Amino acid sequence: MKISVKVDYACRVLAEMARLHGTGEFTQIDPLAQAEAVPANFLAQILCELRDGGLITSKRGSQGGYALARPPDQISLYDIMKVIDGELIGFSGNYEGRTGRRMKEVWTSLRAVLEEKARDCTLDSLITKSGSEMYHI
Repeated sequence: MKISVKVDYACRVLAEMARLHGTGEFTQIDPLAQAEAVPANFLAQILCELRDGGLITSKRGSQGGYALARPPDQISLYDIMKVIDGELIGFSGNYEGRTGRRMKEVWTSLRAVLEEKARDCTLDSLITKSGSEMYHI
């Protein structure tokens, strides 16, 4: 399984938008693109998909821009991945052969675990508290 660049960008940009949630402010494409190092043209496409998927709202005009449609603790990675890429793990549909049926069970089990973990991780857990936050491995 590979996480698409589009999903990665969407998660990062939504985390950035989560920082503004509750302020009543809308953010524009250029500041979002710059903050998360996402190409602005590609970001415009992603934001349209996120809006159509109900994760963000948009407002036209000089005071317009984009904002989260729900609080950050109510938007999960699962929600984002589902809107951008659809199923988290897609199946080939070919379950023939000696182990085909068993492989379907394995893939279904893996998908369930991935979905559960993705539902548990919400935008509020992705928000970087400070610009110099350190991560230790």
